[in-house]
Amino acid sequence: MNILLIGEYSRLHNSLKEGLQALGHHVILVSSGDQFKNYPSDISIRPVFSTHYLLISLRKVLFRLFNYDIATTEKGIRFWMNKSKFKGFDVVQLINEYPIETHLTWEKKLLHFIFKNNNKTFLLACGDDFVANSYYLSGKMRYSILSPYLADKSKAKTYEYSLKYVTKPFQDLHNFVFDNIKGVIASDIDYAIPYKNESKFIGLIPNPINYDKIRFKPILIKDKIIIFHGINRMNYLKKGNNLIDEALDIIQSKYYDKVEIIRVESLAYNEYIKVYDKAHIIMDQVYAFDQGYNALEAMAKGKVVCTGAELEFEKFYQLEEKVAVNLLPDVTEIVQTLEKLINNPEELITIGKRARLFIEKQHNYKKVAQQYLDVFCK
Repeated sequence: MNILLIGEYSRLHNSLKEGLQALGHHVILVSSGDQFKNYPSDISIRPVFSTHYLLISLRKVLFRLFNYDIATTEKGIRFWMNKSKFKGFDVVQLINEYPIETHLTWEKKLLHFIFKNNNKTFLLACGDDFVANSYYLSGKMRYSILSPYLADKSKAKTYEYSLKYVTKPFQDLHNFVFDNIKGVIASDIDYAIPYKNESKFIGLIPNPINYDKIRFKPILIKDKIIIFHGINRMNYLKKGNNLIDEALDIIQSKYYDKVEIIRVESLAYNEYIKVYDKAHIIMDQVYAFDQGYNALEAMAKGKVVCTGAELEFEKFYQLEEKVAVNLLPDVTEIVQTLEKLINNPEELITIGKRARLFIEKQHNYKKVAQQYLDVFCK
């Protein structure tokens, strides 16, 4: 089977590609690499000209004066220049409703070309989109990435990226995409819940993790417990990094003789995974019911990840023991959660081992790839 994957935000499509290839299929991945993360692609539409250091000032001026980003134009042009390579696939999968990230008029035309020149197209629900963000804004979930905005509408500027997905132009894009896809697959609980009543929702298929490339290292505490907090400044409030930072300041002050805290910001993917390697505890996010991709890779290494691990997640995977540590959006709760771990280091060792076994059982990239193929072949 020939499969085209469009877009990449977390290494999900890269791992899925590896799983599909291991099962004997031909896969091409096209993406921009997602800015500073710089994920690999077979065909790159990463802006090069518009992000050159000589043009950075011009790009900023144009954006400030006209709300126009030349990098958005360049991504569309690069996709269009390669469009002859995007024909004749048995299956195309979009990372979300806006996978090329160019101007909406161009986005529709380029996606129309994809729909017209390939057999089946599927959509992933694994990030910002019209259905998920509309559901989050309804307040039906206990909390979500949009909870800080719902609590304080003055944060609208900070949430501009997420809120654009519920505007009329993006709703039109959503309708256009839905008219042309076979179905929608959610990557975790946080997207499965908003999509559960959508007619084209197929179900949840777990994130594929290529743990063959990830070495498990049992937790060994020689001196201090090392806590890692990696920040993407663009998602600082959405992920609850502000609450985590506040809690870590309290922990550092209270347990300075027991813990070492590493904070990093906006690192490229390859550098990010190296920096957290010596940590025992990984602070991920607070406004989630399930784990995102970075959290799962850290769990594969045997880290204790503080992230979304709610009751809905435990029920879906039929878990009786903790494989990740659930974080709630409350500083006091976060501090208390960390204190329990700090004062019970043997629990860290146990959870780390369980985390790896969980990834091998539920997120095996070859088995997950087969689940996708089962959907693609229906």
